[in-house]
Amino acid sequence: MTRTASDSSGTVMDGKSFATIAEMAKKEAGLVLPEGKMTMVQSRLRKRLMATGQPNYESYCRFVVSAAGDEERRQMISALTTNVSHFFRESHHFDILREKVLPVLLQKARNGQRVRIWSAGCSSGQEPYSISMCLHQAAPDLFTRDILILGTDIDPVILDKAQAATYSEQQISGIPAEMRKSYLERAGTSGQYRVSEQIRRVVRFRELNLLRDWPMKGQFDAIFCRNVVIYFDADTQASLWPRFRQRLGDGGWIFLGHSERISDSAMTLFDPNGMTAYRAAASATR
Repeated sequence: MTRTASDSSGTVMDGKSFATIAEMAKKEAGLVLPEGKMTMVQSRLRKRLMATGQPNYESYCRFVVSAAGDEERRQMISALTTNVSHFFRESHHFDILREKVLPVLLQKARNGQRVRIWSAGCSSGQEPYSISMCLHQAAPDLFTRDILILGTDIDPVILDKAQAATYSEQQISGIPAEMRKSYLERAGTSGQYRVSEQIRRVVRFRELNLLRDWPMKGQFDAIFCRNVVIYFDADTQASLWPRFRQRLGDGGWIFLGHSERISDSAMTLFDPNGMTAYRAAASATR
Protein backbone atom coordinates (compact mmCIF):
# COMPACT_ATOMS: atom_id res chain seq x y z
CA MET A 1 0.00 0.00 0.00
CA THR A 2 1.35 3.44 -0.95
CA ARG A 3 1.56 5.75 2.03
CA THR A 4 0.54 9.40 1.81
CA ALA A 5 0.23 12.26 4.27
CA SER A 6 -1.85 15.41 3.89
CA ASP A 7 -1.58 18.79 5.59
CA SER A 8 -4.18 21.40 6.52
CA SER A 9 -4.13 22.82 3.00
CA GLY A 10 -5.03 19.44 1.55
CA THR A 11 -1.67 19.07 -0.16
CA VAL A 12 -0.62 15.45 -0.05
CA MET A 13 2.88 14.03 0.23
CA ASP A 14 3.12 10.67 -1.48
CA GLY A 15 5.66 7.96 -0.78
CA LYS A 16 7.70 8.71 -3.88
CA SER A 17 8.13 12.38 -2.94
CA PHE A 18 9.08 11.44 0.60
CA ALA A 19 11.66 8.95 -0.69
CA THR A 20 13.18 11.64 -2.93
CA ILE A 21 13.41 14.11 -0.06
CA ALA A 22 14.82 11.48 2.32
CA GLU A 23 17.47 10.54 -0.23
CA MET A 24 18.49 14.18 -0.68
CA ALA A 25 18.61 14.77 3.08
CA LYS A 26 20.88 11.75 3.47
CA LYS A 27 23.15 12.78 0.59
CA GLU A 28 23.36 16.47 1.48
CA ALA A 29 23.53 16.34 5.27
CA GLY A 30 23.65 12.73 6.45
CA LEU A 31 20.14 13.01 7.92
CA VAL A 32 18.29 9.71 8.26
CA LEU A 33 14.53 10.07 7.73
CA PRO A 34 12.61 6.82 8.20
CA GLU A 35 9.18 6.50 6.62
CA GLY A 36 7.54 7.12 9.97
CA LYS A 37 8.77 10.73 9.75
CA MET A 38 6.68 11.50 6.65
CA THR A 39 4.15 13.66 8.49
CA MET A 40 6.90 15.60 10.22
CA VAL A 41 8.76 16.16 6.94
CA GLN A 42 5.60 17.34 5.22
CA SER A 43 4.84 19.76 8.05
CA ARG A 44 8.32 21.25 8.02
CA LEU A 45 8.40 21.68 4.23
CA ARG A 46 4.93 23.22 3.90
CA LYS A 47 6.38 26.75 4.08
CA ARG A 48 9.01 25.84 1.51
CA LEU A 49 6.29 24.95 -0.98
CA MET A 50 4.72 28.37 -0.42
CA ALA A 51 8.08 30.17 -0.61
CA THR A 52 9.01 28.51 -3.92
CA GLY A 53 5.52 28.69 -5.42
CA GLN A 54 5.31 24.96 -5.93
CA PRO A 55 1.73 23.59 -6.03
CA ASN A 56 2.52 20.20 -4.46
CA TYR A 57 5.32 18.05 -3.07
CA GLU A 58 5.86 16.22 -6.35
CA SER A 59 6.52 19.52 -8.12
CA TYR A 60 8.71 20.67 -5.21
CA CYS A 61 10.85 17.55 -5.54
CA ARG A 62 11.37 18.13 -9.25
CA PHE A 63 12.46 21.69 -8.51
CA VAL A 64 14.78 20.92 -5.61
CA VAL A 65 16.72 18.25 -7.53
CA SER A 66 17.19 20.54 -10.53
CA ALA A 67 20.12 22.88 -11.12
CA ALA A 68 17.84 25.83 -10.32
CA GLY A 69 17.07 24.31 -6.94
CA ASP A 70 20.60 24.45 -5.57
CA GLU A 71 19.84 27.19 -3.02
CA GLU A 72 16.51 25.58 -2.15
CA ARG A 73 18.30 22.37 -1.17
CA ARG A 74 20.10 24.42 1.47
CA GLN A 75 16.80 25.85 2.68
CA MET A 76 15.23 22.38 2.68
CA ILE A 77 17.99 21.00 4.91
CA SER A 78 17.54 23.99 7.21
CA ALA A 79 13.82 23.21 7.50
CA LEU A 80 14.46 19.52 8.20
CA THR A 81 17.16 20.05 10.80
CA THR A 82 16.13 19.53 14.42
CA ASN A 83 17.29 22.44 16.59
CA VAL A 84 17.04 21.81 20.32
CA SER A 85 19.50 23.39 22.71
CA HIS A 86 19.69 24.53 26.33
CA PHE A 87 22.20 26.42 28.42
CA PHE A 88 24.47 24.05 30.37
CA ARG A 89 22.80 20.98 28.92
CA GLU A 90 24.33 17.77 30.31
CA SER A 91 26.07 19.63 33.09
CA HIS A 92 28.58 16.87 33.84
CA HIS A 93 30.51 17.90 30.73
CA PHE A 94 30.94 21.39 32.13
CA ASP A 95 32.24 19.88 35.37
CA ILE A 96 34.88 18.06 33.31
CA LEU A 97 35.62 21.27 31.43
CA ARG A 98 36.27 23.15 34.68
CA GLU A 99 38.13 20.43 36.55
CA LYS A 100 40.15 18.61 33.89
CA VAL A 101 40.29 20.66 30.70
CA LEU A 102 40.64 24.21 32.02
CA PRO A 103 43.95 23.74 33.90
CA VAL A 104 45.60 22.59 30.67
CA LEU A 105 44.06 25.43 28.68
CA LEU A 106 45.25 28.00 31.21
CA GLN A 107 48.78 26.68 31.06
CA LYS A 108 48.75 26.80 27.27
CA ALA A 109 47.38 30.33 27.21
CA ARG A 110 49.89 31.61 29.75
CA ASN A 111 52.66 30.10 27.65
CA GLY A 112 51.49 32.18 24.71
CA GLN A 113 49.75 29.35 22.88
CA ARG A 114 46.29 29.62 21.42
CA VAL A 115 43.19 27.96 22.89
CA ARG A 116 40.50 26.65 20.54
CA ILE A 117 37.17 24.97 21.34
CA TRP A 118 34.66 23.82 18.72
CA SER A 119 30.91 23.50 19.24
CA ALA A 120 29.90 21.35 16.25
CA GLY A 121 26.15 21.56 15.74
CA CYS A 122 25.79 24.64 17.93
CA SER A 123 22.13 25.30 17.07
CA SER A 124 20.95 28.66 18.52
CA GLY A 125 24.16 29.28 20.43
CA GLN A 126 23.45 28.16 23.99
CA GLU A 127 26.26 25.59 23.97
CA PRO A 128 29.17 27.86 22.91
CA TYR A 129 27.93 30.64 25.18
CA SER A 130 27.72 28.17 28.08
CA ILE A 131 31.32 27.15 27.39
CA SER A 132 32.37 30.80 27.35
CA MET A 133 30.56 31.56 30.63
CA CYS A 134 32.08 28.51 32.27
CA LEU A 135 35.61 29.49 31.27
CA HIS A 136 35.21 33.15 32.19
CA GLN A 137 33.81 32.41 35.62
CA ALA A 138 36.64 30.00 36.40
CA ALA A 139 39.52 31.94 34.83
CA PRO A 140 38.77 35.50 33.65
CA ASP A 141 42.43 36.06 32.74
CA LEU A 142 42.07 33.41 30.00
CA PHE A 143 40.02 35.99 28.08
CA THR A 144 43.03 38.30 27.81
CA ARG A 145 44.81 35.56 25.82
CA ASP A 146 44.40 34.00 22.38
CA ILE A 147 41.12 32.13 22.88
CA LEU A 148 38.35 31.32 20.42
CA ILE A 149 35.19 29.25 20.69
CA LEU A 150 33.87 28.28 17.26
CA GLY A 151 30.19 27.43 16.83
CA THR A 152 29.17 25.76 13.58
CA ASP A 153 25.85 24.50 12.26
CA ILE A 154 24.41 23.46 8.91
CA ASP A 155 21.36 25.70 9.39
CA PRO A 156 21.92 29.36 8.41
CA VAL A 157 18.61 30.43 9.97
CA ILE A 158 19.47 29.09 13.41
CA LEU A 159 22.94 30.65 13.18
CA ASP A 160 21.33 34.08 12.83
CA LYS A 161 19.62 33.43 16.17
CA ALA A 162 22.90 32.30 17.70
CA GLN A 163 24.60 35.46 16.50
CA ALA A 164 21.83 37.60 18.00
CA ALA A 165 22.51 35.95 21.40
CA THR A 166 19.06 36.96 22.66
CA TYR A 167 16.92 34.53 24.65
CA SER A 168 13.63 34.39 26.52
CA GLU A 169 13.16 33.96 30.27
CA GLN A 170 12.38 30.30 29.69
CA GLN A 171 15.46 29.76 27.53
CA ILE A 172 17.86 31.13 30.16
CA SER A 173 16.46 28.94 32.93
CA GLY A 174 19.49 26.63 32.81
CA ILE A 175 21.93 29.42 33.63
CA PRO A 176 22.87 29.60 37.35
CA ALA A 177 21.64 32.74 39.09
CA GLU A 178 25.16 34.09 39.69
CA MET A 179 25.99 33.78 36.01
CA ARG A 180 22.75 35.46 34.99
CA LYS A 181 23.76 38.52 36.99
CA SER A 182 27.24 38.60 35.51
CA TYR A 183 26.69 37.54 31.92
CA LEU A 184 23.18 38.59 30.84
CA GLU A 185 21.66 41.98 30.12
CA ARG A 186 18.07 43.01 29.47
CA ALA A 187 17.15 43.26 25.80
CA GLY A 188 14.32 45.78 25.55
CA THR A 189 11.11 45.42 27.53
CA SER A 190 9.85 42.13 26.12
CA GLY A 191 11.33 39.79 28.72
CA GLN A 192 14.34 39.01 26.53
CA TYR A 193 17.94 38.76 27.67
CA ARG A 194 21.13 39.12 25.69
CA VAL A 195 24.45 37.47 26.43
CA SER A 196 26.97 40.11 27.48
CA GLU A 197 29.72 41.34 25.17
CA GLN A 198 32.54 39.90 27.27
CA ILE A 199 31.11 36.40 26.71
CA ARG A 200 30.18 36.94 23.06
CA ARG A 201 33.48 38.39 21.94
CA VAL A 202 35.39 35.09 22.05
CA VAL A 203 32.65 33.19 20.18
CA ARG A 204 32.45 33.00 16.38
CA PHE A 205 29.75 31.33 14.29
CA ARG A 206 30.11 29.74 10.86
CA GLU A 207 27.86 27.69 8.62
CA LEU A 208 29.31 24.19 8.20
CA ASN A 209 28.09 20.87 6.86
CA LEU A 210 29.94 18.13 8.75
CA LEU A 211 29.82 15.89 5.67
CA ARG A 212 31.70 18.42 3.55
CA ASP A 213 35.18 19.97 3.85
CA TRP A 214 36.17 21.53 7.16
CA PRO A 215 38.05 24.74 6.31
CA MET A 216 39.27 25.49 9.85
CA LYS A 217 43.01 25.69 10.34
CA GLY A 218 44.87 24.02 13.18
CA GLN A 219 43.69 21.73 15.96
CA PHE A 220 41.21 22.10 18.79
CA ASP A 221 41.68 21.53 22.49
CA ALA A 222 38.09 20.32 22.89
CA ILE A 223 35.17 19.52 20.62
CA PHE A 224 31.56 19.49 21.74
CA CYS A 225 29.52 17.46 19.24
CA ARG A 226 26.50 16.58 21.31
CA ASN A 227 23.18 15.24 20.05
CA VAL A 228 24.30 15.63 16.46
CA VAL A 229 25.57 12.27 15.20
CA ILE A 230 22.45 10.60 16.57
CA TYR A 231 20.73 11.78 13.38
CA PHE A 232 23.31 10.00 11.19
CA ASP A 233 23.49 6.34 10.26
CA ALA A 234 26.34 4.10 11.44
CA ASP A 235 28.43 4.50 8.28
CA THR A 236 28.24 8.29 8.40
CA GLN A 237 29.18 8.30 12.08
CA ALA A 238 32.11 5.98 11.39
CA SER A 239 33.42 8.36 8.73
CA LEU A 240 33.41 11.28 11.18
CA TRP A 241 35.41 9.83 14.09
CA PRO A 242 38.80 9.84 12.29
CA ARG A 243 38.14 13.37 11.08
CA PHE A 244 37.40 14.56 14.61
CA ARG A 245 40.56 12.84 15.83
CA GLN A 246 42.63 14.68 13.22
CA ARG A 247 41.28 17.96 14.58
CA LEU A 248 42.36 17.20 18.15
CA GLY A 249 45.83 17.31 19.61
CA ASP A 250 46.94 14.31 21.66
CA GLY A 251 44.87 14.33 24.83
CA GLY A 252 42.28 16.69 23.37
CA TRP A 253 38.69 16.17 24.46
CA ILE A 254 35.51 15.32 22.57
CA PHE A 255 32.09 15.37 24.26
CA LEU A 256 29.05 13.55 22.84
CA GLY A 257 25.36 13.53 23.71
CA HIS A 258 23.98 11.24 26.41
CA SER A 259 22.74 8.61 23.92
CA GLU A 260 25.77 8.74 21.61
CA ARG A 261 28.88 6.58 21.65
CA ILE A 262 32.03 6.36 19.57
CA SER A 263 31.87 3.12 17.59
CA ASP A 264 34.04 0.20 18.63
CA SER A 265 35.97 0.37 15.35
CA ALA A 266 37.13 3.91 16.20
CA MET A 267 38.03 3.31 19.85
CA THR A 268 41.73 2.99 18.98
CA LEU A 269 41.54 6.74 18.32
CA PHE A 270 40.02 7.76 21.65
CA ASP A 271 40.15 6.88 25.34
CA PRO A 272 36.92 7.04 27.41
CA ASN A 273 37.23 9.57 30.21
CA GLY A 274 33.88 10.12 31.89
CA MET A 275 30.26 9.87 30.79
CA THR A 276 30.17 10.35 26.98
CA ALA A 277 33.54 12.10 27.25
CA TYR A 278 36.63 10.93 25.40
CA ARG A 279 40.24 11.99 25.00
CA ALA A 280 42.25 11.73 21.79
CA ALA A 281 44.62 8.79 22.07
CA ALA A 282 48.33 9.47 21.70
CA SER A 283 49.51 9.49 18.10
CA ALA A 284 51.93 6.63 18.76
CA THR A 285 49.05 4.28 19.60
CA ARG A 286 46.88 5.08 16.62
